Amino acid sequence: MIDQKQLENVESLKCLGSLLTDDGRCNFEIKSRIAMAKAAFNKKKALFTSTLDLKSRKKLVKCYIWRIALYGAETWMLRAVDQKHLESTEMWCWRRMEEIIWTDHVKNEEVFLRVKEQSNILHEISKQKANWIGHILRRNCLLKQVIEGKIKGELEVARRRGRRRKKLLDDLKDRRGYSHLKEEALDCTV
Repeated sequence: MIDQKQLENVESLKCLGSLLTDDGRCNFEIKSRIAMAKAAFNKKKALFTSTLDLKSRKKLVKCYIWRIALYGAETWMLRAVDQKHLESTEMWCWRRMEEIIWTDHVKNEEVFLRVKEQSNILHEISKQKANWIGHILRRNCLLKQVIEGKIKGELEVARRRGRRRKKLLDDLKDRRGYSHLKEEALDCTV
């Protein structure tokens, strides 16, 4: 309840192009984003495999393909399986860009050397999360209250087996700590 009004529970919601589910899982969203990124790559494959210099092609892939693949990534709770899917998508793009086929038996390290890159898709996601949480913490809004646990809610969910799922701030806490992020956000002059 917020301001004495009962909020409606829904199973899933499409908001600004992202699929939000009631259980907080994002595996369907990640898979659809990967599929959209691969389709966009294939649509412009001639450009990415052209005779442009490597630096320009890499910038195009990061600007065009990564933006599609990582749209809304700041709210994703990544499991190990999801991380593997994202890393394999990154390798897929670099291999297609360099026209390396699977029968060539080229290792991932060799591909990174050819494109003069490092695996950085997960690092990019963590940067987006830190920027997003900083933006939220500088404002006095409902989402800030929800994140800080000032609004209480109850879910009627049966106890699940297995490991406890990560919450929104868990991976940010692992990285630098919530209080440190909050101090940085409040000190920002932007």
